[in-house]
Amino acid sequence: MKSQIEQLKIEKNAVILAHYYAPAEVQEIADFVGDSFYLAKVVRQSNADIIVFCGVQFMGESAKVLNPDKKVLMPDLTADCPMAHMVASGIIEEMRQRYDDLAVVCYINSTAELKCKSDVCVTSSNAVKIVRALPNKNIFFIPDHNLGSFVAKRVPEKNIILNDGCCPIHAKITAVQVLAEKEKHPKAEVLTHPECNADVIELSDYIGSTADIIAYAKKSETKEFIICTEDGVDYKLITDNPNKRFYYPNPHPCCADMKLNTLESVLSVLQKEDKEVIVDDDVRKGALKPLDKMLELGI
Repeated sequence: MKSQIEQLKIEKNAVILAHYYAPAEVQEIADFVGDSFYLAKVVRQSNADIIVFCGVQFMGESAKVLNPDKKVLMPDLTADCPMAHMVASGIIEEMRQRYDDLAVVCYINSTAELKCKSDVCVTSSNAVKIVRALPNKNIFFIPDHNLGSFVAKRVPEKNIILNDGCCPIHAKITAVQVLAEKEKHPKAEVLTHPECNADVIELSDYIGSTADIIAYAKKSETKEFIICTEDGVDYKLITDNPNKRFYYPNPHPCCADMKLNTLESVLSVLQKEDKEVIVDDDVRKGALKPLDKMLELGI
């Protein structure tokens, strides 16, 4: 199956992108693997005619917004991110009326329609940097409450208004689960994604994006780690650090939508080119502005 995928990539001038949360076998055959910010940069620089994005809907949409002339395919169009929809209708307009000097900062984990209503997008890798760089005093951070809280503590000079949204996978990780792992592995460092709840973050030795966690684990002299993020990251962590040990809260944080990206679905979509991401042109133009601003400020 892998050889068939490789042959089709060559024949069709296709590139395969995979998020760190995709299954290990999909990461293994991807041309580029990374977090949302890295993949957003990579996809814009691609010379491929076809982009196969092994992620969830908002990622495929962002790829199409940034590459309107390329065919963007997803192995499974039903793979979605619940948090991407967690902004109440009309709340953005309400906040703009309520606050002067307001910037709407939209986590990239959001729909293209929400991006259209925003001033700039951010990822967990660059959110602090971008919010700090904005001239606005008031920031409405959507959709993730936890990431917004994380940013607010690090940029206290801004008035950050939080939205009531979250990543269900990260939000299910509890302090009790982390403490249980710490009891079993007392020498392990706790590495945590900022989409986690505040009480989990408080127990952590390091907080950062998926890519930041991977980089930290590689540099650290510690040999054991408790990883508070989706367990797909395990593939890269083990690949980079075969002599280190990685543990996860029980039950393992696992995104079922990300796991819809399989070798079989990648092969099928390359063969049929039948699961194309379509974004309305007006929506695409609206969503492009905050994505462009992210790429400008976040580098």
